[in-house]
Amino acid sequence: MRPLRPLPNFIFMSRWLQVPLYIGLIIAQVIYVYQFGVELTHLIEGTFFTAGPKITEAQIMLLVLGLIDVVMISNLLVMVIVGGYETFVSRMHLEGHPDQPEWLSHVNAAVLKVKLATAIIGISSIHLLKSFIEADKLTTHTLMWQTIIHVAFILSALSIAMIDRIMDGGKPAHGGKHKQDNF
Repeated sequence: MRPLRPLPNFIFMSRWLQVPLYIGLIIAQVIYVYQFGVELTHLIEGTFFTAGPKITEAQIMLLVLGLIDVVMISNLLVMVIVGGYETFVSRMHLEGHPDQPEWLSHVNAAVLKVKLATAIIGISSIHLLKSFIEADKLTTHTLMWQTIIHVAFILSALSIAMIDRIMDGGKPAHGGKHKQDNF
């Protein structure tokens, strides 16, 4: 392999400027782990250690949805950190590693966009469900806009997936396999 000329080499090396961004996302994930612990503590305390009346089933459901929300956002962070670094900065050389995520073997920018859009829909679904559970505390206007925004996320994800498929010549993503990816 011949060395790059100075300007192309400088441009190519600029991808390393993304590393502090990924480190920042790792720090954000640490904050989400802390948030998960706080919410789990509230659930445990409210269920087992409250001197007064125990929390209701609806309150338990809201706390559990909050936990699921934190986990889904954390999953989204892992996808962006690992997939983005692998796609845009440098290979991590995880081939053969027993803990390599299955989806990482065929990740590229298009796949990452579709996975991110799907994760955002999941997170939005959790927030919308929480709103419907607490509908008596929200205005109809607020519920309507949350639903419209959720539908916009769904339409955006479908558009991204359709554009990706069109640009790929109509072939299904991931080497022609019709398989559901788990992340």
